[in-house]
Amino acid sequence: MDVTLLGTGAPAGLPRPDCPCAACAAAQGEDARAATALLVDGALLLDLTPGAAFAAARAGHSLAGVRQVLLSHPHDGPAVEVPAGLPQPGRVPDGRELALLTGHRVRAVALDAPGTGYAVTGPDGGRLLYVPPGGAPAGLEAPAEPYDLVLADVVGRPDALARLRAVGAAGPTTDVVAVHLDHDVPPGRELARRLAAAGARAVPDGTTLAVGSYEDVPDVPRRTLVLGGARSGKSVEAEHRLESFPDVLYVATGGTRGGDTEWAARVGAHRERRPGSWRTAETCDLVPLLADEGPPLLIDCLSLWLTDAMDAVGAWDDAEWADGGERALRDRLRELTEAVRATRRTVVAVSNEVGSGIVPATASGRRYRDELGRLNAAFAAECEQVLLVVAGQALVLRG
Repeated sequence: MDVTLLGTGAPAGLPRPDCPCAACAAAQGEDARAATALLVDGALLLDLTPGAAFAAARAGHSLAGVRQVLLSHPHDGPAVEVPAGLPQPGRVPDGRELALLTGHRVRAVALDAPGTGYAVTGPDGGRLLYVPPGGAPAGLEAPAEPYDLVLADVVGRPDALARLRAVGAAGPTTDVVAVHLDHDVPPGRELARRLAAAGARAVPDGTTLAVGSYEDVPDVPRRTLVLGGARSGKSVEAEHRLESFPDVLYVATGGTRGGDTEWAARVGAHRERRPGSWRTAETCDLVPLLADEGPPLLIDCLSLWLTDAMDAVGAWDDAEWADGGERALRDRLRELTEAVRATRRTVVAVSNEVGSGIVPATASGRRYRDELGRLNAAFAAECEQVLLVVAGQALVLRG
């Protein structure tokens, strides 16, 4: 079964008409995208968009053989004209299945938003799932047979992919292709980087995909360190990297700090951003968590872990530091990095980058700065990917 993507953009297209944003300005050439529409084996058209016939012709296909046109989501704006010779568009009721004379079977998948997803099985047994913009599958049951190809709004609704992974409908060999792409993420390398972190990819309009054939599915880095200064966006970047995965354990190393209203506001903002399926553990005891089997860990952050470790060994006092405190801290750091090296879990850790600013005025402040630099370097050495976030922009240092 072959699928030609006549468009891969949001319903308004990319660039959006009359939008002056930087992402729209950069959406040129292969990064310009028409509204998403799929042509399956030349016989089934999923979503009818303006210019579909011309888009098919540019991709080397004709719509003359289309036997069924299905709509997946409400279309705003003026009605789309149905090209001559095409059947009138329709919609399959949720849970119902449609059998085409061409040998394709189409099952309607219920969503948590207005619209309908479509699971298509080809005559050759290939299976694809198409999810419309702004929606995620609802009522999924495990275990599910993995699809060969998933086309979904990975950027706008990463939880849709998380739900599919939770029940096994998206597995390690599933080719996940992002569609309904909008101006939320700058096109080009930044989009590719964001999608790769979710195990997904984007393709240009007009691309034909062979369902079930081997694709170079992006490997999600198993260990990632995200560095950055205060309010740089490092925590948001770390959260983005795991929001398409279910059952993440968020490890908060800062504690609650009773009575500190400013700290409580920071903690509350972080909690509101997290998907509802994530669990939280407030602890600095990272080694046992890294040794256990389980869901991905998001550790936020190593700089607070270091503060706790330095408290425990009396590192702030010069005499205690000289009388075994330094050696004890080195032992703790070695235990942590060895646990990172040996872990089987997916780990995304956040840490502050403080060594590029003003030299602290106190000996204890300089000691903390130096030890955090050592910790970051040692942790980074055990990671497949290391990022530095500056002004909300992620720079890849490794991986």
